Amino acid sequence: MGDLDAITALVHVYAERLDTGDLDGVAHLFDHATWRSQTGEVRRGFDEVRPVYDRVILYEGTPRTKHLMTNLTIDLVDGAASADARCYFTVLQGVTPGEPIVPILSGRYVDRFERSGSEWRFADRLFLVDLVGDLSRHYR
Repeated sequence: MGDLDAITALVHVYAERLDTGDLDGVAHLFDHATWRSQTGEVRRGFDEVRPVYDRVILYEGTPRTKHLMTNLTIDLVDGAASADARCYFTVLQGVTPGEPIVPILSGRYVDRFERSGSEWRFADRLFLVDLVGDLSRHYR
């Protein structure tokens, strides 16, 4: 797998783990990284990041969400040990089967990645929320 594909996969694995309810797996993506929000909150590593996801409401093991990632742009110089990326996200939720699926959150991720040996990992993620819908069934 090339560098661009590996970094793209990291961006997508965050969404996949969150949507499947693997909250420990989400937090482990930040074992060696900072997790930042536009409020100024900064956390680093699993032990600091994992409590953020305790607020996510799970329904039979998942939050009943789909994170749609669009407009992914990766700035990478061949052979470099770090890369920057940014993308949009939109979170859809449908808690009860048969009810309408609704957008509940939209914003941007601004990421920095670093190479560790032959693998890429998150170094920093900044969450920027642009639009907020009804989060009452997503967060406690």
